[in-house]
Amino acid sequence: MEIAIVGGGLGGLAAALLLRQAGIEATVYEQATELREVGAGIVVAPNMVRPLVRAGLGERLAASAVALETAWEFRRWEDGRVLFSQRMGEECRRLYGADCYVAHRADLLAMLLEALPEDAVRLDRRLDGLRQDGEKAELVLADGQGEKTTVVADVVVGADGIHSTVRSSVVAEDPARFSGLCAYRCLVPAGDAPELALRPVQTLWLGPGRHFVHYPISGGHLVNVVAIVPAGDWRIESWTADGRVEDLAREFETWDPRLGQLIASATETKRWALYDRSPLERWTDGRVTLLGDAAHAMLPFLGQGACQAVEDAAVLAACLRTATPGTAAEALLRYEGIRRPRASQVQLMSRGREVQNHLPDGPAQRERDAAFAGGDPLRQNAWVYGHDPEAELVG
Repeated sequence: MEIAIVGGGLGGLAAALLLRQAGIEATVYEQATELREVGAGIVVAPNMVRPLVRAGLGERLAASAVALETAWEFRRWEDGRVLFSQRMGEECRRLYGADCYVAHRADLLAMLLEALPEDAVRLDRRLDGLRQDGEKAELVLADGQGEKTTVVADVVVGADGIHSTVRSSVVAEDPARFSGLCAYRCLVPAGDAPELALRPVQTLWLGPGRHFVHYPISGGHLVNVVAIVPAGDWRIESWTADGRVEDLAREFETWDPRLGQLIASATETKRWALYDRSPLERWTDGRVTLLGDAAHAMLPFLGQGACQAVEDAAVLAACLRTATPGTAAEALLRYEGIRRPRASQVQLMSRGREVQNHLPDGPAQRERDAAFAGGDPLRQNAWVYGHDPEAELVG
């Protein structure tokens, strides 16, 4: 079989790698002229680590990412007082058989690219048309000069992100719901950051109307900063849209001075509006299916976007491993039947967490802070972190 994957992000490259390791010819078509990730840092949770390790990428991941010793270190906005922290490390490995990492998306992208043969990724290929019949799917691809080529494949995988063009071939688009929030993202060189931000710790500062997250990435050479604040009139949903560091600083000017120092060390920031999406009623139509954000775009508050995309890739490869061109459509329906319920549930679980994070000072905030003492998020997230995509395929 021949598989055409539209989109060269983490999900698309992971799918190409796992499909090829399953003995299936898979080629990625990406509209950009070079592959680069501007999304900065992400959490690589155990449910994403295990498929990557099975794919032979464990050592490369450990070399470029940072294994968390502590996560969910909640701090009070005005003075940095620790409200709760969760030990990771050995405890996480004991429970889930893997570390929980934080990593730069660009490092993960490079890791996947290095594992793929050079001809597996075709750049400067924008999807301009897609049709299918009972036998094949046909893609029309255009380059930057407008030259068009046609590719015929047994299966088309839409891994082309939140603003997927493939998705409209599968399901009618529903309007996204604006959350009222936006996210600032920036990277700070470790040499410029306060000591507090250099520890292998995922720290979340909670305060009225907003919260602030930081953790080291790229082997500790950079600090990733994410700030969730009221959006005002900002409506651009794009990881590449530029924000202003001075606007970010203004949002936290009354918070603990160490945050001000961290923000002041940033030279640029990206800013994007956060929109919510409901689970899709289906992912597959004939020989075309969806994967990653194209299938289940979710808010970032659970840190599972890329993790679910890699789970998708693992199950897709397993379902297609024994398929033929004649049974490919049936294999895609099996993939959707396995993945859509879980990914949709994670999508729904990602909603609403900002409400608790953004409580104003007062009785509800004090009740929330007191409840942290009895928390155990490492175990409370067992349904997410302990999941094994290959176990879904049994039977």
